Amino acid sequence: MSKNVFLTGITGQDGTYLAKLLLEKKYNVFALVARRTSDTLWRLRELNILQDICLIDGDMLDISSLIRALQISKPAEVYNLAAQSFVATSWDQPILTSQVTGVGALNLLEAIRIVNSEIRFYQASTSEMFGLIQAHKQNEETPFHPRSPYGVSKVFGHWMTVNYRESFNMHASSGILFNHESPLRVIEFVTRKVTIGVARIKAGLDKELRLGNIDAKRDWGFAGDYVEAMWRMLQQDVPDDYVIATGETTSVREMCQIAFDFVGLNYEDYVVIDEKFFRPAEVDVLLGDPSKAKAKLGWEATTSLEELISMMVESDQKRLLDKSL
Repeated sequence: MSKNVFLTGITGQDGTYLAKLLLEKKYNVFALVARRTSDTLWRLRELNILQDICLIDGDMLDISSLIRALQISKPAEVYNLAAQSFVATSWDQPILTSQVTGVGALNLLEAIRIVNSEIRFYQASTSEMFGLIQAHKQNEETPFHPRSPYGVSKVFGHWMTVNYRESFNMHASSGILFNHESPLRVIEFVTRKVTIGVARIKAGLDKELRLGNIDAKRDWGFAGDYVEAMWRMLQQDVPDDYVIATGETTSVREMCQIAFDFVGLNYEDYVVIDEKFFRPAEVDVLLGDPSKAKAKLGWEATTSLEELISMMVESDQKRLLDKSL
């Protein structure tokens, strides 16, 4: 008998890849969707899965709608991927970010406790919680020191997940995911900004790519690999928190070189440093230690950064040809 599953944040990159994975595993997929005037469902159409998902109206700030959504979907598992996830935007909209990203997670945990505390819960935590790093390689024991309203909000959601697990014996786990990208990323993320820029420059549409701190280093993986780790967490007998990462770090500069090399261009001829893209408080280096996930979940990243960036540039070149960019 197939299980029911309920997702928030399904219109984002991770939600789309996770929904595809769960459909392949024969789950009945239900998802929360807030009413918006803009088209938020394009990713689901791009992977050709929209018709297979039951969408439920609701909002992370309206706990009554979350309770109703759980009553309708009757899920065995809930994955909370909803957030205001743009770090730069969180400085301009700190209150909204804290409400959606932090309090939204609490609302969903409380709704689960009210409706059925046996539901297994996944919280999307983030490497941005580490911020001003306290260790060369960050693992599940590394202290948090977030450097943005987004990071602070995620810390709140993370610790609320731990609190509900310990207070109410709920099967609630957090995945502390390091940067994970794909062709479904939006342009606000630097990897996609770079791959779109490269595609446009190669096509003769742009002459430069303006970026901020290209010496910042990140641990980048493929979102399609990372959603498998989310699912594996909720299949464990005991809930826990896991760092999900590649264990390798690369600078934005090196990532640019990979992208431009793919189309036969020299990044130094096109990248322009623009101070307006610098963060108020920068996170210089993020490097995850995924050894616990490998040992307990049997998970490890399988897509290299070169494969990932090449995939993204190729996708953006195709979109330009199709005139969808």
